[in-house]
Amino acid sequence: MIDWDVVIGLEIHAELLTDSKIFCGCSTVFGGVPNSQVCPVCMGLPGALPVLNSRAVDLAIKAGLALKCTINEFSKFDRKHYFYPDLPKAYQVSQDDLPICGNGVVEISFEGSPRSIGIERVHMEEEAGKSIHAGESIMSSAYSLLDYNRAGIPLIEIVTKPDIRSPEEARLFLEKLKTLLEYTEVSDCKMEEGSLRCDANISLKPKGTDAFGVKAEIKNLNSFRAVQRALEFEVRRQKEILENQGTIVPETRHWDEAKGMTFSMRTKVDAADYRYMPDPNLYPVRLDAAKIETIKNSLPELPDAKCKRFIDEYGLPAYDGEVLTGSRALADYFEKCVQEVGDAKLVSNWVMGEILRWLNAHNMQIEDSPVGPADLAKLVKLVQGAEVSNIIAKDVLEEMFVSGKSAEQIIDEQGLRQVSDAGELEKMIDKVLEDHPDPVNDVKSGKLQAVGFLVGQVMKASKGTANPKKVNEIIRARLLD
Repeated sequence: MIDWDVVIGLEIHAELLTDSKIFCGCSTVFGGVPNSQVCPVCMGLPGALPVLNSRAVDLAIKAGLALKCTINEFSKFDRKHYFYPDLPKAYQVSQDDLPICGNGVVEISFEGSPRSIGIERVHMEEEAGKSIHAGESIMSSAYSLLDYNRAGIPLIEIVTKPDIRSPEEARLFLEKLKTLLEYTEVSDCKMEEGSLRCDANISLKPKGTDAFGVKAEIKNLNSFRAVQRALEFEVRRQKEILENQGTIVPETRHWDEAKGMTFSMRTKVDAADYRYMPDPNLYPVRLDAAKIETIKNSLPELPDAKCKRFIDEYGLPAYDGEVLTGSRALADYFEKCVQEVGDAKLVSNWVMGEILRWLNAHNMQIEDSPVGPADLAKLVKLVQGAEVSNIIAKDVLEEMFVSGKSAEQIIDEQGLRQVSDAGELEKMIDKVLEDHPDPVNDVKSGKLQAVGFLVGQVMKASKGTANPKKVNEIIRARLLD
């Protein structure tokens, strides 16, 4: 990409964490029987009148504050007209010219340097229904079925400025955005359930020029991996066209995960005319400064502030701080464990190493861990007290995950307590020294690396239960004095 600049803007839809829909009392619970969570309002039946869900407004404000947006004290709802089978009213209630939030920023780190990604706007809108396609994809389906349970679920749409300059940067931005929405409990961000979705606009322009190129839009990307891969494909596709003197067509494209390619869905020759009009059934949203300040004061400690505190308060490396604050649940897990153990770096090593390794291997989140922070703390304290070796403790943790038993129960049942009694260790050491005369002579002649071999043999003979530090001390005292 020596000759080209990549320009990317994202449009992210996040489902708000409310119990009921944005304009009616129907449930928002995921996975209900098709068309069982509907009413005249969300089905758009004649005469049905919407009533705005106040919690949805509060959550939209909270999201805007977390994204460092200006919160507009006056906003309104509009009708966005278009026809599609999953839109029962033939218009979507959204916000057009007067959104609830605007002009924000998200800070990320890319290749070791800080980057600021501007937020153009955050607006509220209702979700459409869901089309269930008969084939493998929308492009190959013979027919579609419609489930209106999702119609009317409250959303915010977050629109970035065209500040993103690479597919990897787009992924990092989305990861940071997801963390912010989860920390503030604005959305659960379950991409597999459609709670967080992304559309990406991408264009290329000659390096150093100001005018943007013709963009393509990639719709409904439902994983961070898909976003990065789809954008990487588009970079290659557009670059090849431009370098062969071709013309980029403004269009909407579909990402095929299996094929690793985007495909044209429809062209965008002219700007879409949605015939926006203020919704006559909904009052404008008027906010006062006191309400905004109250919501601002309710914000939790956000990830950047928490990461800085972990570094300053616990003395953790920056990398540890970034990993541990990657999710609010993981940060809480770590801190609860530290309160019991005291040694923050030791806890960090266990959480980032053994806990996350096991959870990743089993495709689980920290919230679902069979080993809670108190359970891990008890195991780590046994290591601190030399009750069990570090190596054995890792095996014990594995058993804790599988069996649900406590660390002490596993250690006692399997006889894994560390042997520190000098008398018992002397017996093991005597046998090892007798069986390995050559390494013994090496140590006596000054080849101290042979001490490690002898310690290893004692550990092997004790099945890992001997205290390696004391074994080392005894062997050195025997052979070097």
